[in-house]
Amino acid sequence: MPVISDPLQDPFYYLKNFQHVLDWVAARYDDVLSVDEQQFIADFRLLPAASQALWVRMVMRKGAHFRASKLSYPEIGDIRAAAAALVTSGWVNDQAPLALAEVFDVLTKPEILERFRAHIDQPKGKKTDWLEQLSAEFADQQSLGAWHPELDEHLYTLNYRDVSDRLRLMFFGNLSQGWPDLVLADLGLLTYETVAFSPESRALRCREDIEGYLHLYACREAFEAGGEVQAIQARVLAYHTDNRWLQRRRARLLFHMGQYYERAGELAQALEVYRHSQHPEARLRMIRVHELLGEFAQAMALAEPSPEAPFTDAEQQQLLRMLPRLRRKLGLAALERPKALPTERLDLSLERDEALSVEFKVASHLQAPEAPVYYVENTLINGLFGLLCWPAIFAPLPGAFFHPYQSGPADLLEQDFFARRADVFEACFAQLDSGDYQNTIRATYTAKFGVQSPFVAWDYVSQTLLEDALLCLPPEHLKVWFRRLLQDIKTNRAGMPDLIQFWPAQRAYRMIEVKGPGDRLQDNQLRWLALCEQHQMPVTVCYVQWQEHVA
Repeated sequence: MPVISDPLQDPFYYLKNFQHVLDWVAARYDDVLSVDEQQFIADFRLLPAASQALWVRMVMRKGAHFRASKLSYPEIGDIRAAAAALVTSGWVNDQAPLALAEVFDVLTKPEILERFRAHIDQPKGKKTDWLEQLSAEFADQQSLGAWHPELDEHLYTLNYRDVSDRLRLMFFGNLSQGWPDLVLADLGLLTYETVAFSPESRALRCREDIEGYLHLYACREAFEAGGEVQAIQARVLAYHTDNRWLQRRRARLLFHMGQYYERAGELAQALEVYRHSQHPEARLRMIRVHELLGEFAQAMALAEPSPEAPFTDAEQQQLLRMLPRLRRKLGLAALERPKALPTERLDLSLERDEALSVEFKVASHLQAPEAPVYYVENTLINGLFGLLCWPAIFAPLPGAFFHPYQSGPADLLEQDFFARRADVFEACFAQLDSGDYQNTIRATYTAKFGVQSPFVAWDYVSQTLLEDALLCLPPEHLKVWFRRLLQDIKTNRAGMPDLIQFWPAQRAYRMIEVKGPGDRLQDNQLRWLALCEQHQMPVTVCYVQWQEHVA
């Protein structure tokens, strides 16, 4: 991906980045841009360069109101001169009417006291107290100059932020990413994979998609701000789309609403919301809510496995805890639960070292020249997978990549992520059978080092660790881990053992899960341990106790 502008060399890097976004959106979304968005792009290009730069500086900051004395950018020069063209053309307003609360946000405490001293009972009080006291008396809205005539200050209120946000939405495919993402890339702090974009790659395909995203975003903002949940719920349920990207956002929001109702004890309402959510965890929550409502038959019906919607390992693990209760309540015979295979155990008594975590303390204790130990929690297996399967992960499929600043595909955590790329993944896995995988992983490591990836944590995967792993980890074990990872990426890319120890001379290894005093194995860790035991992979759980010092 080419660097747009070097911030270390070009003081107007942020302006060129903004212009790049406008050009990108104009070229890729020309068929869906509204009249005001088209006008925005055309008019912005006509502004003087200094005025463009000042407006972009303001839109990159929070808030709507900016005091001239707080705007100081050497590359722009005279701020008031640059702002004058923005005022004339309507890009900013220097006479915007302000409510008292906005005045309090803009002014410092001494300035507020200077203006309202005659109306403040407690001059040594807090701004919030003064605002509460004065709100009823000063209910009008007026410009800052009218509020405080003695203040020699210009205040600029930003216009068109909403249009800018819509253009940013089209570029990134979301509103959670912003202009700082471009700056980090320009500085070289973040490097992204170059992916070919087709016309079908857009996250938002049409005007209805853009409006739909903004609708869901507004609903989420209102929900998180503590708005009236039933009213927000009705707005979300009324929205329907065939855009998979937006369907996932809608499902996630409904799921969070269901959790809200569940926590509040409104179980019937929670169940209704979960029914309309396609969130992967909604089915389990429905089973639990039916159980809490005493509707055991309905809960049991949902707990039955379905070929169309099979349970993941994580869901199955939770179901195994629910089913005995449900069967008892329904008067059904108990099912025999398979016994867990015993995991090799290592007990250590070590001296406490406040400077080292328990994992690093164990690694230091077990470390030997002929048997190196690495701290790899969730990084080694994920990293080897990411290096081998790089072509599949970054395949330029429709709906996967929307812009040049994605660390991974947008559908990474979706249930059909593997199915949509099955042929590419199978080609990668075939190298585990042919022996070509080692050269591929090494080549990818060299060619892509530092490029953002959802699986490769470059700081943890050193060249030495990589070579030891390729020497000692059997390809058939790698294949088991990689396929399990693809079954449920969200949950299965965590829970792997903390440490790995290699014996290069014997081409052997063991994984070590470390537990300090009082620690227990988590669900995702138990699933990984069970997988390793099932396939006779060497794994050990190390339980640590701190040595007691007797005075």
